[in-house]
Amino acid sequence: MQYATITGWGKCVPPATLTNHDLATFIETSDDWIKPRTGISQRHISHVNTSELASVAAQRALAAAGIEGSDLDMIILATATPDTLIPNIASTVQANIGASCAAFDINAACSGFLYGIGLGSSQIKSGQCKKVLVIGAERLSFFLDWSRRETAVLFGDGAGAVVLEATDEAIGVLGYELNNDPAGRDILKAGFGTAMDRFEASSLDFYIEFNGQEIFKRAIAGMGKLSTKVIEKCGIDKDDIDWVIPHQANERIIDTLISRMKIPKEKAVVNIANYGNTSAATIPIAICDALEQGKIQPNQTILSCAFGAGLTSAAALIKWGDRITPLKVSDAELPPCDKTGIELVSKAVKHFCK
Repeated sequence: MQYATITGWGKCVPPATLTNHDLATFIETSDDWIKPRTGISQRHISHVNTSELASVAAQRALAAAGIEGSDLDMIILATATPDTLIPNIASTVQANIGASCAAFDINAACSGFLYGIGLGSSQIKSGQCKKVLVIGAERLSFFLDWSRRETAVLFGDGAGAVVLEATDEAIGVLGYELNNDPAGRDILKAGFGTAMDRFEASSLDFYIEFNGQEIFKRAIAGMGKLSTKVIEKCGIDKDDIDWVIPHQANERIIDTLISRMKIPKEKAVVNIANYGNTSAATIPIAICDALEQGKIQPNQTILSCAFGAGLTSAAALIKWGDRITPLKVSDAELPPCDKTGIELVSKAVKHFCK
């Protein structure tokens, strides 16, 4: 039986940031209000399209794995904020990295990266693929109504990617669980799509909207249920989990989830303070940060879980391999940005905060 193990990883966050103090200059909020409720101190604002963020993260992941784009059998790009709906932006990344393989986008919102891990792992286990690139990339700032404090403080832009490769060893993705709760699909949404009246100007005022209390409850229930299910399915003792890398939506959600699962808080990787919620990109960015900080060590067991609009949820149990350092380092970079975070959002702020 073949397993899918992570052999490469890379992240890309745009250089411009928007701090809580910056937000307080145009909406009624403050760092004292945002930080205790969310754990967020700043978020990154992109000056480029989602596909550019994804391409740089992909190139860095490929270098870390020591392979080229031409070696890939499949590209799975998880995003809810693509540059274009037609064509998919996995094809844009594919062209940028010189790959010749299957390539497609998936939209499972914040659970998208783990959905991609599950799909990529299954392709490898079936023998269909040997090397799969899984990317989570978002430009959520494009979808924000900056006058709405409940969403304006939460989201940021960024991308992360991993390379999955086939191995005969019992390492890598040991198991995964995916689910969706359609009863909650209207409590987290953005009204963009063919249901819009394209001839009505007001339809262009689309933005992310949600019911925070319902999301809080359903997120903990969904992630907790699937995490327990995948742990039991893989026959792993909960005490043997070295790290939990959850979706970075809200630090309070993470704290409550970890507490209810009776896992020590120090085992949770939490980096939301620096990035905010980058949806499908949160988990791969957190994996990269954990490796850079020396947290993940060879042969450790990692539980990852997420929830998102849909309401999607996902969990995966991963046995890390022997290598925790990149084989190569990519020189891929975003084009220079000559604007601050406030300057990048100023046009949207002027529109929404009239």
